[in-house]
Amino acid sequence: MTPEQARVLLGQVARGDATVEEVLAAFVQAPLEATDFATIDHHRTLRQGFPEVIYGAGKTVEQVVGISERLLARGHGVLLTRATGEMQQQLLTHFPDAVAHPVARTVRIPGATAPAPLPGPVMIVTAGTSDLPVADEAHETAIALGMPVVRVTDVGVAGIHRLLSRSAELRQARAVIVVAGMDGALPSVVGGLVSCPVIAVPTSVGYGAAFAGVAPLLTALNSCSAGVVVVNIDNGFGAAMAAARFLSADERQRPQ
Repeated sequence: MTPEQARVLLGQVARGDATVEEVLAAFVQAPLEATDFATIDHHRTLRQGFPEVIYGAGKTVEQVVGISERLLARGHGVLLTRATGEMQQQLLTHFPDAVAHPVARTVRIPGATAPAPLPGPVMIVTAGTSDLPVADEAHETAIALGMPVVRVTDVGVAGIHRLLSRSAELRQARAVIVVAGMDGALPSVVGGLVSCPVIAVPTSVGYGAAFAGVAPLLTALNSCSAGVVVVNIDNGFGAAMAAARFLSADERQRPQ
């Protein structure tokens, strides 16, 4: 159930168009839906502001399609992450409104109720072109969550002037997601330039001593820029969700 659906039901009670018992039945029916392979959380939007997201890895195509059908039936949008090529193709076939992003390995399907827009922009900054798949996952997630996005690509510390030339734009951001592999130094540099939340995404890009992302992860965790938040290796989805939580909390605190 989305907040808008809840408002409609409560408005019906207020106008006398529905009884309290009828609306209570709708709320009781809405929270969970169990299938043979999943227990779908339809009240996550009410609790967290965002619907449940489908993690594709380890699931079958049939499971992904089935979960998507049930989410859409309740008015939720669908975001599938770590989608295989077959999953993308099947969702595009089943749902005409689906948007697949092969590099990000995501599929978005709009629901009957659009997400409430969040303030922005969120800036997604990548150290190198090789970091783009993770940045694209963050971008697609941000779109699904209703966040405006600005991209800054290939501005790693090997040529720091590239980043500094965009410093005025960085200061306009409400949150910055910094995607970097290799030595993972870029999040710390960005953290020293802006006052908004900075979310570091270490990537598995790099030679042997990068240890598939462990080296940039440790660099980000040891950032000398105070308050840089770090998500897991290659977790562009998690970074966008963190940005959405920051911006959602900020929006709720603003005077109405």
